[in-house]
Amino acid sequence: MAENSEKKHTSQSRAVTPEVRRFVEGLDEKYRMLVILKAQLYGNRWEPMLEDLRNRLNGKPYIFKLAGRIKEDMERIERMRSFEAENGIDLGELVEFN
Repeated sequence: MAENSEKKHTSQSRAVTPEVRRFVEGLDEKYRMLVILKAQLYGNRWEPMLEDLRNRLNGKPYIFKLAGRIKEDMERIERMRSFEAENGIDLGELVEFN
């Protein structure tokens, strides 16, 4: 079976540091919802979700309709994506889906 060429970060590959724990615990509901959507609708990847939001802003077809806060959501996604990359984690494995 071929391996996915995209580098996948998982919380199992690195210990969860106190900094990561604080970040996750500090996520408000808007951030948590984006992590949930990433996990459930976009194969645990940020880029397809960002593409959907960009398409919506540009009037192109998109997959999922998010309430009118697209630019703010894109900023949240960029923040979380950067944090995941810097810390070698996947927030989808750390945020509890209530």
